Amino acid sequence: MSRIGKLPIKIPAGVNITNNGLEIIVKGKFGTLQNQLPDSLSIQQTDSNLIVTLQKHTREGRALHGLYRTLINNMVIGVSEQFQINLNLKGVGYRAAVQGKSIILNLGYSHPIEMEIPEGISVEVVKNVDINLKGCDKEQLGLFAAKIRAWRLPEPYKGKGIIYEGEIVKRKAGKSGKK
Repeated sequence: MSRIGKLPIKIPAGVNITNNGLEIIVKGKFGTLQNQLPDSLSIQQTDSNLIVTLQKHTREGRALHGLYRTLINNMVIGVSEQFQINLNLKGVGYRAAVQGKSIILNLGYSHPIEMEIPEGISVEVVKNVDINLKGCDKEQLGLFAAKIRAWRLPEPYKGKGIIYEGEIVKRKAGKSGKK
């Protein structure tokens, strides 16, 4: 039995959960998310808790028990509070700006990079170098942050690149000159 899978999910006020057989729909003040459950799992809802139970004790069912409990918990947290990822641009001339429904990045290339902002994600740029991403879908938010970061990964010699807030980039010593 999964230790994480058997934990109850607390449902905050303002979150509405609809369970249609294997499909679960979570609605809150920041949006609506839905997911499809495998047939080896089921959901039992009490007044303020949600419990994911294992129907078929197969190897696959036991493997998915904790995963789907965590996915549903992330859906509940996302529609009630939203997830946030902060990125920092470190480097001379690196800057970002939001224009309409796209983000423009100047990262030292000969041309600016324009990326379309996905539906359900809000982007805020502070002081041209700090990018704040918010959204209710944790998977989509992390994927978009990784796509932005992929344009300039942090490098260990000068510490330049796009860095997650709180990330530590291990620095290396450069070449040593003649002695």
